[in-house]
Amino acid sequence: MAILEVEHIQKTFEKVQVLKDISFSMEKGQTLSIIGSSGSGKTTLLRCLNFLENPDTGIIRVNGETLFDAGNPDTRKESEIRKKRLHFGLVFQSFNLFPQYTALQNVMLAGQLLAKEADNYKTRKKEINLAIEEHAKELLVQMGLGDRMENYPHQLSGGQCQRVAIARALALTPDILCFDEPTSALDPELTGEVLRVIKELADKETTMIIVTHEMAFARDVADCVIFMDDGYIVEQGSPREVIENPREERTKQFLSRYTQG
Repeated sequence: MAILEVEHIQKTFEKVQVLKDISFSMEKGQTLSIIGSSGSGKTTLLRCLNFLENPDTGIIRVNGETLFDAGNPDTRKESEIRKKRLHFGLVFQSFNLFPQYTALQNVMLAGQLLAKEADNYKTRKKEINLAIEEHAKELLVQMGLGDRMENYPHQLSGGQCQRVAIARALALTPDILCFDEPTSALDPELTGEVLRVIKELADKETTMIIVTHEMAFARDVADCVIFMDDGYIVEQGSPREVIENPREERTKQFLSRYTQG
């Protein structure tokens, strides 16, 4: 069974159709890279998958469970959407860390907020918070930040901030980890630092969707590549098929421009 199934997603902003009949699926443990020019709909698609935007049409399923069905009002309730976001972890382009919190506190925050909604929180508060802290520390060590846990974002490099953001996205153990151009705000040295972490996650068969302009990375790490243009999925397949031997003219033109640029 596919871990993620997306069927006929469409999204319009102020009469501009940004996503046009998007359908794809992916298996558990796969890495999917989404490539395409700016404005092609990549980020909007990622935001729809994370329920930061509601699609106008279509269905989203995770592990066979229908999380969103545009034809079913019950799946559009905000109270339900909040729970369904837990299936996805999102790493933003510009980190989006809380500047008033340390790296450790940033990673712990979502777990703490979620724990307070549990019926047994008041009676097990100390035990629950200790478990959240230990898990956050393990993730920061995994990100190579064991000695930076008490640093605030302004005391960290861009690459370190992005690694904190990755740890935060992993903190609630999502089914699918999503990256929205995670290296676009970094210089080349820090880009390599973050890509190494993502590759390590791929090697551990973490299920991931990565919007990226790093073609070499997409070719070497992804199991599947989707090329988007003007809101459509133009081509999808293995990295060898889409990046090395594209069939569609629009894909060829994009890759040619990218190489030249």
